[in-house]
Amino acid sequence: MNRLFSILESAYHAVKAYKIRTFFCLLSISLGISSITLIVASVEGAYQKAYEIIDMFGPDAAMVFGGSLSKRAVGGREKTLTLADVQAVTDAFPQAYLVVPIDVKGGMPVSFRQNKHKTLVAGSSADYSVTATWPVIEGRDLSTEDIKGHRNVCLLGQTVIRKLFPEANPVGKFITVEKIVCQVVGVLSERSASRVGHDLNDRIIMPITTVMKKLRNERQYISAMRLRFTNTQYLTQWIAELKTFLRYRHNLRKDEEEDFHIMSSNEIISFLVALTGSLVLFLGISGIVSLIVSGFVLANLFLLSVSQRINEIGIRRAVGAKKSDIFIQFVLEATLITMGGGILGYLIGFVVSKILVSIAEFPMSFSYRGFLTGLVLAICVGIIFGVQPARKAANLSPIEAIK
Repeated sequence: MNRLFSILESAYHAVKAYKIRTFFCLLSISLGISSITLIVASVEGAYQKAYEIIDMFGPDAAMVFGGSLSKRAVGGREKTLTLADVQAVTDAFPQAYLVVPIDVKGGMPVSFRQNKHKTLVAGSSADYSVTATWPVIEGRDLSTEDIKGHRNVCLLGQTVIRKLFPEANPVGKFITVEKIVCQVVGVLSERSASRVGHDLNDRIIMPITTVMKKLRNERQYISAMRLRFTNTQYLTQWIAELKTFLRYRHNLRKDEEEDFHIMSSNEIISFLVALTGSLVLFLGISGIVSLIVSGFVLANLFLLSVSQRINEIGIRRAVGAKKSDIFIQFVLEATLITMGGGILGYLIGFVVSKILVSIAEFPMSFSYRGFLTGLVLAICVGIIFGVQPARKAANLSPIEAIK
């Protein structure tokens, strides 16, 4: 054991003595490890965000949007769902304990005194907080009387409140939505998740009857419907049945694409997994290539170091050092350097992740798994690419080395 500690001490002093070699090895290893660290953090962050979104969306919920995705991309008709569809789905699916119509209109000008803002207005039914799993923290929710009476009342998201009421309490105040004077009856809680290009908190909720009649001049078509089922175990089966039912109602042939799109919690997970998979593939290739390159850099620098340390190795062999001592020392030197590179790479990955989060709001989650993964990979690189230089140093003839 004392012999091993002595070899370790010699390796540590060698790492300190050859500063240029150590610097370049640290730099090359840290770049590869930082990519691996970002991969682990992005995967964990994506799954964490997925379950957070599902919790807010509702694991038992599904949304049906009017218009197919491909037709929307080329400016196709989005209004394909009707109030009659909502009633038909309600009658045909007793397992759906909520079937709620939704109508939205974006870019709506809203104002309170001198404060102005443009936001999304969504029309919904009574008990919106239950339907959308979005608590009302002040005031009250929309009521059945609000829907039936086409009342000019609304719930505000936190972003709208910050824009229109930076200091005052909005509950009970009157705001102008386009040309309609609307009373604020409730305040929605803050939501941490946001979709790309749109803040979920930047919206106003009004009775759907008010939105359709007074803002959209619409009596039949709606933007979407939201369903919540009694048992999530059969969610996939019920969504398939819902798709078949709506295709039948819309008289679509077998070869025709759906003129609607259904989104569920399963699709949210699939989307984030696909997004994360692309990032993992990109960063994974970059990280592996960086680690391989850094391994070759380490091996070449150590081979050069062996040539420069021939006298040192010869003297150590002459005074009793074994081949195994020299071999272990060089492997330990490589391992110590790559361990340092692993720690530095983790720190670099952490800093880069903070930049990504601030710029692109990409979910990142750091844990001990990311640190251990980077550290183990760094040690493996040190051992694998340090063997050949260590073997060359150990096989030096002590007599030839002293000469």
